[in-house]
Amino acid sequence: MTPSRHGKAAKVRGWRLRPNPLRRRSYLVEAWLLIAAWALAVVAAVGTGAWTALAVERHVDALRTERHPVSVVLVEDAVRTVGTSDGSDSYRATVRWTAADGTSRTGLAHVDSSSKAGSTTHVWLDARGRLVPTPPTAAQARLEGVVLAAWAAAGAGGTVLLIGRGVSARLERRRLEQWEAEWARVGPRWGHRTG
Repeated sequence: MTPSRHGKAAKVRGWRLRPNPLRRRSYLVEAWLLIAAWALAVVAAVGTGAWTALAVERHVDALRTERHPVSVVLVEDAVRTVGTSDGSDSYRATVRWTAADGTSRTGLAHVDSSSKAGSTTHVWLDARGRLVPTPPTAAQARLEGVVLAAWAAAGAGGTVLLIGRGVSARLERRRLEQWEAEWARVGPRWGHRTG
C-alpha cells in the first residue's frame, strides 16, 4: 500500500472512529428528512394527480351515460342573454320536444345566435327528461383532467415539501438553542484562556 493511499484510508477510518465534534446528529436527521420529504412529495404528487385524472374521467363518463341528445324545435327566435364569463354572448330560446312517454315538453335552452323559430337543433336531456348542459367532449374532458391533475399534484407535493421544510426549520432552531446553551457554558472559560 502506498503512503498516499494509506493516509487516505487512515483519514476515512479516523473519521469513522472520531467523528467531528461540531457535527451534530441533527444534521444527519435533517438530511434524511429532506430526502424523504422529496421522495414522498414525488409519490404524493404522482398519486394525487393520477387519482384526480381518474376521478375526472369517471365523472365525465357518468355524465355521458346519464345524458342523451334530443332533436328539438325552436318555439321562438334566439334571444341574446347576458354575456358569459369568457366575454362571448349567449343566446337562448324556448324549445319543444317529445318526451319518451309521448308527451310534448318545452324548456329554455342555449342555441346558436342565428336560430329562428321553427328551426331544429339538438339539446341534451338527463335520465328524468330535464334539459341539461352538453357533456364535455373527449378533448375537453382530457384537458380538464390534465389541468385538475396538475393542480392536485402540485398541491399535494407542495404540502409535503412545506411540512418537510417546517420540520427542518424546527431542527435548525433546536440546533441553535443547543449551540447557545453550550456557548453559555463554555464561553466564560474561553474568554479567560484568550484574555
